[in-house]
Amino acid sequence: MSMKSLSVVEVEYISFRLAKDKFEFNEPIPAFSTRFPNILESCLAVPFQKFSKKDVYHGLIKKASMLFYLMIKNHPFKNGNKRIAMTTLFVLLYKNNKWMTVDNQELYNFAVWVAASPAGLKDEVVLGIEKFIETHLKDLRLGYRRPARN
Repeated sequence: MSMKSLSVVEVEYISFRLAKDKFEFNEPIPAFSTRFPNILESCLAVPFQKFSKKDVYHGLIKKASMLFYLMIKNHPFKNGNKRIAMTTLFVLLYKNNKWMTVDNQELYNFAVWVAASPAGLKDEVVLGIEKFIETHLKDLRLGYRRPARN
């Protein structure tokens, strides 16, 4: 089975809208049309790059980690980059039959940590993202059900 990537249209119609609906907080997310040209396209393409017909980033966790990092650090949107990165991560995982069991606040705090990280520590931060995803990752094909809220 081949790994599924994300398109700009999917980010607009799924990730962006979910972020607006679920993570609005006190800072509104501007209209999708106000995004910075070509940055989102680059964020979506880099994790799926190939060199000599081989993936630069091998496996879903490495691809998802790079996507999450780039969506936060490259600021494709005028506001809401961390929130949109979070929802985009979930959409990519879901398309590939995976999910993360993590509290919204913990994930948001982690996204803030990524945003505040020094650019010179990119490789270390991406490794940290890989570990975070790996720690919380579940396979949807195994019949995982989200726990009921009390």
